[in-house]
Amino acid sequence: MSASDPLPLTDEQVTAFWSDGYVMMDGAVSITDLVDLQASIASWVEESRNHDGPFGTTMDGRARFDVQPGHSAEQPALRRVASPQEVCDVHLRIMRDSPLVDAAAQLVGPDLVVNNVKTNCKQPGSNTVVKFHQDFAYEAHSNDDMLAALLFVDDVTPDNGPLEVIPGTHRGPVFEHWQDGVFTGTVVDEDLAHLGTPVACYGTAGSACLMHTRLVHGSAPNLTEVPRTLAIFSYRSEDSRILHPNHIPSVNEGEVVRGVVTGRIRATPYEMALGELPSTASFFDQQAQVTSG
Repeated sequence: MSASDPLPLTDEQVTAFWSDGYVMMDGAVSITDLVDLQASIASWVEESRNHDGPFGTTMDGRARFDVQPGHSAEQPALRRVASPQEVCDVHLRIMRDSPLVDAAAQLVGPDLVVNNVKTNCKQPGSNTVVKFHQDFAYEAHSNDDMLAALLFVDDVTPDNGPLEVIPGTHRGPVFEHWQDGVFTGTVVDEDLAHLGTPVACYGTAGSACLMHTRLVHGSAPNLTEVPRTLAIFSYRSEDSRILHPNHIPSVNEGEVVRGVVTGRIRATPYEMALGELPSTASFFDQQAQVTSG
């Protein structure tokens, strides 16, 4: 994006992001990148048919490709790819240079760095659910000028497990994500009951939802016969520094994608319990834990 190019978000969209904690944008990537991305993810789903469980390896030794319990060659249930940009050129291209990067810089930049990248899939019949949570509870930083750009790889409809957000919750507390000494990575029902009605985020393939790191969100299962996939690119202001090991580490963590290295750190006051690093392929296993309460 050059200095003469128009900004991807309007002033109204920027205001909506800070008021509601999220904003939708169309045309988040080029058509070429979208088609290449769809092909790459489809190839991983096909590859998953050759495996009985999670497979591949990330830089911390955990599996890169995570599958839902019940996964089989006949009914593949790939649900997460960790740090896909390390093994996929189109993920890397989008992470570094796409309209969604410019939009992220417009919101939490101008100096913008990569936090982590992941792809979440909901295959038909897989029953993959994301329980309500806040991303920040998994990734404490010196300040919370952070967001996730959730790129719709497929059309997202009311029936295929759309992202659901609770507007304004990014301006509230970081909720407890530990229950009975177990890091379940979820907001309990008692807290959710006071937060308002979730809003579902629909859109066509190639659009995106830019979501603040503290916004409470989740999603239901995919009830259709077609996949629903989100490629998720998380960024932070360059002066926001992580306070513990990244739960989705990669060689690109901290890479400057817009602006410059300032050599500064900015801290804002908040209090929260540190999240627990997953010992398995992804956070889905943490959310599946049952407590004694």
